[in-house]
Amino acid sequence: MGQTLILGGIVMISLLGSVPRRVMGAAFVAVLLAGGMVGCGGGSGRESAHEGSRRAAPVTAVGEAAVKSERITSLHYRVTGTVPEKGRLEAEASMRTEPAVMKMKLKATDHGSDGRLEIRFVDEAMYVSGTAIDPKKLHGKSWFTARPAVWGRGSMDNKSYRILPSQIEGNPTAQSRILTASQDVRRIGTETIDGTRTTHYRGTVTGQDIRTARDAAANRAARERQIDNLDQFMMLRIDDTLTMDLWIGDDNHTKQFRMRGKAGPTPGDTDGKPLDLTITFLDINQSVSVEAPPPEDTADLAVLAGEAQAD
Repeated sequence: MGQTLILGGIVMISLLGSVPRRVMGAAFVAVLLAGGMVGCGGGSGRESAHEGSRRAAPVTAVGEAAVKSERITSLHYRVTGTVPEKGRLEAEASMRTEPAVMKMKLKATDHGSDGRLEIRFVDEAMYVSGTAIDPKKLHGKSWFTARPAVWGRGSMDNKSYRILPSQIEGNPTAQSRILTASQDVRRIGTETIDGTRTTHYRGTVTGQDIRTARDAAANRAARERQIDNLDQFMMLRIDDTLTMDLWIGDDNHTKQFRMRGKAGPTPGDTDGKPLDLTITFLDINQSVSVEAPPPEDTADLAVLAGEAQAD
């Protein structure tokens, strides 16, 4: 039978049978139990660039923002909302695409001070620390590490040992482009988000919408964008329809997006649960540095799980 290592009642690592300790992907699953965890033209007589953008067809505006998102190489962002199985959460993160790194402070709000984690992805390893981990299990260390670990890639490539919900394993710049496949995108109005004036758009998206947009793509780049959209949609594990709101700033960059839908059923939840996530872009293309914790302050997850098996 498998053995279980409980970390502060929040992180659980289960040993799935007898396998080599270094074969992390086959041996362990780590779970975070997180709930359950207006402007004018300035009198110039000519329309400003922003006013012209407002008059553009919503699908054009959303498409322009998608192209801009593809050029983002680093991002500082905030996440709030509810994810299936994990409940309510808040997070703030920074990421860079080349090389791919990410650091995040995550709070499972239903667990209060006992639901906090700091997570880093660097050099194909994941490092985790926080009050959600029982320090006695770490033998005086502050962090545990697991490898290989991957964040921000496609739905089949990510590996965060279930510390992160799948819905926030995706690169948010890619997720923000899903609305380009909507058949009913429309302009809602103008709003100020964190001091930035934006135009608010909304639409619904299904997997079939994305496939239709893929098949109708005018060129290879547009087709690949919809293929990526389908991958991101799958990562969200939406049962059918995703409702998406997108706030676009004067510079045609995405400032914020919100995704709402019902997750598909799981073996332990035949009805599914709601997804409602809002992701706000705080800074783009700024310097981002992510460093691994000191080795002397880090415990290897494989060793910890091996000790749990021996108990």
